[in-house]
Amino acid sequence: MSTPLAASPAVRGRLIRVNGAVQGVGFRPTVWRIATALGLTGHVRNDAAGVEIALWCSDAELAAFRQRLTAECPPLARIDAIQAVDLEGVPPADGFAIAASAGGQVRTSAVPDAACCPQCLAEILDPGDRRYFYPFANCTHCGPRLSIIEAIPYDRASTSMKSFIMCEECRAEYENPADRRFHAQPIACPACGPRIWLEDQTGVAAEGASQAVIRRAAALIASGRIVAVKGVGGFHLACDATDDDAVARLRGRKRREAKPLALMARDLRQIGEFAGISAAEREALASRAAPIVLLRSRGDRGVAAGVALGNDRLGFMLPYTPLHHLLMRAFDRPIVLTSANRSGEPQCTDNDEAKNELGGIADHWLMHDRAIVNRLDDSVVRCDRHGVSVLRRARGLAPEEVAVPDGFDGSRRVFAAGGDLKAAFCLAGNGKALLSQHLGDLEERKSEQAWRDAAAIYRSIFDARPDIVVTDLHPGYRSTRIGLEFARETGARLVQIQHHHAHLASCIAQHGRALDAPSVLGVILDGTGFGEDDTIWGGEFLLGDYRRYERLAHFDAVAMPGGDRASREPWRNAYAHLRAAFGPDFLAGPAGGLPFARALAERQPNVVAKMIERGVNTPLASSAGRLFDACAAILGTCFELQSYEGQAGMELEALANPFIEAAEAWALPSDNGSIIRWRSLWEALLRDMAAAVETGLIAARFHRTLIAVVSRTARRLARENEVDTIALSGGVFQNRIMLEGVSSELSAAGFEVLAHKNVPGNDGGLALGQAMIGLAALG
Repeated sequence: MSTPLAASPAVRGRLIRVNGAVQGVGFRPTVWRIATALGLTGHVRNDAAGVEIALWCSDAELAAFRQRLTAECPPLARIDAIQAVDLEGVPPADGFAIAASAGGQVRTSAVPDAACCPQCLAEILDPGDRRYFYPFANCTHCGPRLSIIEAIPYDRASTSMKSFIMCEECRAEYENPADRRFHAQPIACPACGPRIWLEDQTGVAAEGASQAVIRRAAALIASGRIVAVKGVGGFHLACDATDDDAVARLRGRKRREAKPLALMARDLRQIGEFAGISAAEREALASRAAPIVLLRSRGDRGVAAGVALGNDRLGFMLPYTPLHHLLMRAFDRPIVLTSANRSGEPQCTDNDEAKNELGGIADHWLMHDRAIVNRLDDSVVRCDRHGVSVLRRARGLAPEEVAVPDGFDGSRRVFAAGGDLKAAFCLAGNGKALLSQHLGDLEERKSEQAWRDAAAIYRSIFDARPDIVVTDLHPGYRSTRIGLEFARETGARLVQIQHHHAHLASCIAQHGRALDAPSVLGVILDGTGFGEDDTIWGGEFLLGDYRRYERLAHFDAVAMPGGDRASREPWRNAYAHLRAAFGPDFLAGPAGGLPFARALAERQPNVVAKMIERGVNTPLASSAGRLFDACAAILGTCFELQSYEGQAGMELEALANPFIEAAEAWALPSDNGSIIRWRSLWEALLRDMAAAVETGLIAARFHRTLIAVVSRTARRLARENEVDTIALSGGVFQNRIMLEGVSSELSAAGFEVLAHKNVPGNDGGLALGQAMIGLAALG
């Protein structure tokens, strides 16, 4: 029994509740160590709400305990709150103990998987250590977490390690509060833990000692083979990143024509041979999340040309598991390490699945027998003048919580389904929002099933029974359909949210903007989002907050001939934009004689013209993404087809980068209404093309003009509506030139600019905004 804490110099019982990321991170042994050092009695244990501490002490001892607990918090832990009440009863006679875990309503966090720590790395490289060359070494400071967890509290019995019975030596470490591996749930060694082996198409090719297996795998990669490597969150396909033939073979087998491939290097020095690395990028690469970091390529410095076609950046990561460290030390150059799947499908996680699905892609499989419970792709970040921006939130970052800003009802729960591209869902309640890992695109049946499986696991782990289910407004989204099913299944209230309002809410939420804070101006630039007028939105200027929004201005709505096909075939957008600007005879007018006009003439423009005239499968779209597609196609980039979402915009940015500092904007269109039209932009671009201006310079001028138009419109609207804060969101702002250009212009004009940092600005962050709007709707 407990009562509110009263001030007293006497020793008495205190029941202390610690909330946050406090399980599976060495928190209980830290509590034990501090309490023992202070001579206190009591116990500490995990439960579904976090960590419970029973302590018998004076007020002064309690203050000292709390101060040390905060100061000495373990590296992977995060303390959100410490609350204490009086505890009745008699103090224990046997000092301070770590007690068995208890259940209850889930209120605590799961912790992201963490990269191999320096101590574990030193052990696996030490021939005298019993974990020498062991690919599954871990401790309370590192190793698998979300990838193996099945339930909370986080104990070994609630993970995929439950099938591995600890040997006596591991058991002694596990039970010693002074040991780094005390209650490290994935603890293992060669005698009792997971093992690795190598297979080819016919069966086992190498097994036994880890050292021999890993060196054999490295030799196969060096010989040009493609090896499927089972990691912490799924399988990857590995090949020699400097071997043009191996990279081309991987692309062909995987059916991944152009999307950049991720790279892994042994260390920072090796990365520096192929890419420039700033201090911030070094820190990101070496962080416990160990994400892929987009780095400026040094050019023709040895990486195969097919690694990053049409891009001036390379996506590098460092080894983050003991297995990767050992593999990279057996290989003297970078490897491609891309998700093991056919393009568009989810990453393989199961051994049998990998053998079946990758039979026509991989030559060999480097397997292990620790089951993967939660599929995790690699996270992706970029560093620029604003700091680190998360582009894909997955391994090492999910499911780290986002604090719900002040003013929301902490007792209500929301499930937000997100969108269909870069899918992620969000559970919100009890003052925190739990955004899932990146789950891919839901266009494929297997991807949709993977989303459903992940949602079921999260709902089970975190005991999610929502009061409200939030989906996108788009009736055709698979995530909308799933959300409708979930609302019917649980009896929860259903709310559907406009896509760009959710983008705005996502941006302001991660900056902690309170529920009742004044409205902001949101500039939301992306590909497509269903609008309340039944057109496609994507170039939006919204005045709003969590509860409401008003559409103040937008890009001109231009036809998307072919609907979704126009998102994949940029030439369709080029035709539609030039027709909207100059009329149906533009091919005989301002565009006549230019190379792209001849290419358009070969694409049956009369058929597209009739589609537009008759309104057949040609939705109107104010999309910034389709504007980029049109420009790229006219300049000869991705004219016919984009093989992945955003390809045209990424390659257009790469074209512009060498010229952007010297480039100036073209003459701007008039600024006297709510619709931004682009005739003057296209006139200037076509003049430059006719004058044989270098393509990269034209791309840079396009960026400069767009920055100037967006910034000018935002300044005007903010002043007219007496707003001092402007939020930038949507996938187009993952273009570094656009983000830095617009934010610099607005900051110079005296506005507070909010941009995405820890949550993606693309649709991967959509669910967070939906969840916040849902919480606001609950009152």
